[in-house]
Amino acid sequence: MVFAKNSDRPVGEVQLTVPFGRRASAGCTLRTQYLTIGDTGAHATFLSCPTWLWGAEHGVNEHGVAIGNERVSTTHDAAAAPPALIGMDLVRLGLERGRTAEEAVEVMTGLLSTLGQGGIADASHQEAYDSSFLVVDARSAFILETAGRHYAVRPAAGDEAISNRLVIRDDWSRASDDLSAGEDFDRFRDQREDTRYADVRLQASRRFLAGCRPGALTPAQTAAHLRDHGRGPWGAPGARREVVPPPAELGEDFSGVTVCMHVRGLSVTAASMIASLPDDSAGGAPLRAWVAAGSPCTSIYVPAFPRTVAGPPPFVPFELSSASLWHAADALRARAEHDPDALEEIRTVLDQVEDDLWAEADDIVERPDRWAEVGTTWGPRALHALESCRAVA
Repeated sequence: MVFAKNSDRPVGEVQLTVPFGRRASAGCTLRTQYLTIGDTGAHATFLSCPTWLWGAEHGVNEHGVAIGNERVSTTHDAAAAPPALIGMDLVRLGLERGRTAEEAVEVMTGLLSTLGQGGIADASHQEAYDSSFLVVDARSAFILETAGRHYAVRPAAGDEAISNRLVIRDDWSRASDDLSAGEDFDRFRDQREDTRYADVRLQASRRFLAGCRPGALTPAQTAAHLRDHGRGPWGAPGARREVVPPPAELGEDFSGVTVCMHVRGLSVTAASMIASLPDDSAGGAPLRAWVAAGSPCTSIYVPAFPRTVAGPPPFVPFELSSASLWHAADALRARAEHDPDALEEIRTVLDQVEDDLWAEADDIVERPDRWAEVGTTWGPRALHALESCRAVA
C-alpha cells in the first residue's frame, strides 16, 4: 500500500515532520490542542505537524497505519462550537492508539461521539472547520467523513483519493447513531459551498490513479503526482522530466487550484509525505517514508525509515524536524511563484541530489545495519542543495 498526502496550509505556517516514541502513560491525562483527556499510551509515530498544533496533518505509526485529513465544509457550525477536538488531534490520536486502520477508525469515531469537534484549526485566518480522513494500512483502507459529532465510514478501494469535500453518500458501511440505514451523508454538506475548487484536485488524483496498473503504483510515480501543477504528474525521482511551473493565477473555473497548491496569499502546500506500508510490519519488514518540507515542487523528498513494531532501530534524518529545511524550501517556493522560469534552474540542482538519496535508500533497504551510516548525510545534503538555490535568488 502506498499512502501519500500534500498538506495545504496558510502561507508562512511552518510544518515539521517529527518521530515520536512510544508513550507508556495509560491512566494519566493528555493535553490535546484544546482539551485534557484520558491517556491510553501511544504507539511510536512519525507525524507531520504545523508547529503551533499538538496534532498532525498526516503521519504513520509503528504498525504501518497511515492517516491524512482534509478540511470539509458542513452544516455543522464549527466556528460556533465550543473548543473540542480538531481534525489534526484526531489524526494523531488515531495513529497513537490504532494497530490497524479499522482500529484507528474505531478510536477516532469513539472520540468524536464523546467529545465532538470545535476550535480554531487555521490560526492565520482564525477559522474552525470539520475534517474528512483517509485511514489505511497495508491491507485495508477507509474514508471517514465528519460533521461535528456526526460521521460516516465506508471502505475505500485500493485506488482512492479524498479532497476538500464530502464524497460519501448512502454507501457508508457504518455511521453515527443519528443516521438511518440508507440515509445520504451528503445532507451534512454545506450547500452554499462551491466545491469546484476541491473537484479539480480530486479529479486529478482519480485520473492519476486510474492510469496506474493495480498494485503497481510506485513512490516515484506518486511524487510526480504530488508535484502536479494542473498539467499532470511531473518530476518523478530517477526519471528525466519536464519542469512544469506553478499556476500564475486562480481562474474562475478554479484551474489555479492544483495538487501542489499555489493560491497566492492564501494557501500553499506546506509539507508532503509518501509512505510505503509493509505487509509484515510485525515480522520486521521495513516501513519506508519520503518527506518533502514545504512545497514538493521546490523541495527534495528525503528518505526515512520510521520505527516499526518489530523492526530494527529506525533512521529518520534530523533535518526533517528542523525549521531550517522548511524555511529553505519555502523560500524557493516563493521564488518560483515570483519567477516561474526559475523553477527549471532550481530543479536542475535539486533533482540530482534527490535522485542520489533515493538510489542510496533503495540500495540499503534490506541492510538496516547501514541505515544510519549511509543516511546520516541525507538531511545535510538536502539542506545544502536547497540553500544553494536560495543563494542564487
